[in-house]
Amino acid sequence: MRNSKALARARRGEVIRTCVLGHYIPAFVAQAARAGYDCIWLDLEHRMLSPREVQALLAHSHLHDIDILLRPPTLEKTGLCRYLEEGATGLMIPFVCTPEKARMLVESVKFPPLGDRGIDPGGLDNGFQARDVDAYTAWALRETFLCVQIETPLAVRNIDAIAAVKGIDMIFVGPADLGFRLRQAGGMTLEEAWERVAAACRRHGVPFGGPALAPDEFRRRRAQGAQLLVACSEFRSWARGLAEDIRRYDEPG
Repeated sequence: MRNSKALARARRGEVIRTCVLGHYIPAFVAQAARAGYDCIWLDLEHRMLSPREVQALLAHSHLHDIDILLRPPTLEKTGLCRYLEEGATGLMIPFVCTPEKARMLVESVKFPPLGDRGIDPGGLDNGFQARDVDAYTAWALRETFLCVQIETPLAVRNIDAIAAVKGIDMIFVGPADLGFRLRQAGGMTLEEAWERVAAACRRHGVPFGGPALAPDEFRRRRAQGAQLLVACSEFRSWARGLAEDIRRYDEPG
């Protein structure tokens, strides 16, 4: 059983250094760990990987000691639990708009007394050792996490109640969907929504964050208290980022 780097940094009030992966690139896991990242957001909502590919990436994350925060393509209870058993450190659930949905997720993925997750201590998360159930469940409650995404005006209106749900470990603002829906609805800007999320998370002691690819965005969110900050992806860090560096250093004078 490995301990979560993301949770350790969150508990110390530090930034969780996070990058994004949406394709089967095992080397990315190793390179992200060597570059000093704490967590990889593995996106299976908008990207399709086979079960074996997911298992392999999770195994690489244990080999290189880096968290994987997996955004699943399903809300099925057994499907969610299986990702944790196969080695995911956290789950990021999109479009959580109500405290009722937040509580349903806690019920699905947390062991008692928080939830009603079924026990199978024989997976990668427990080193394939089906023993000491009490130690395993205590570790899982301490070292795995549930993160919910705020992506609609309704979710922003309910943010205080969502953040108050026991078992919600982190909150993540999805600015693309949220910004689009706020523009459609009117009455609130995306920056105002960020402020509401930040205030609710401070009140309830819940770490929060979101994408922060540009330096000024990173600084602004950090000033609000955000910790789970996504700084790059496999595209930005290895392709565009490298090209920008080359152009900058190759400019005359």
